[in-house]
Amino acid sequence: MEIILPSVAERLKPSRQKKNMKQKDMAELLGRTVQHYQRMEYGKVNLPATTVIFLADHLLGRE
Repeated sequence: MEIILPSVAERLKPSRQKKNMKQKDMAELLGRTVQHYQRMEYGKVNLPATTVIFLADHLLGRE
């Protein structure tokens, strides 16, 4: 199952910035390239549900 990104993408950058993380940090955390992570923030790629859950856990502190 994939999640349509506009609403997720809108939240990625502010959430990342609240954690004082750079795009490079997020890319490394996800095992992706910086360019791929940038496309995630811009809503250019769809994310698997597992990635959305991982991001929510990490960025919202649901560990």
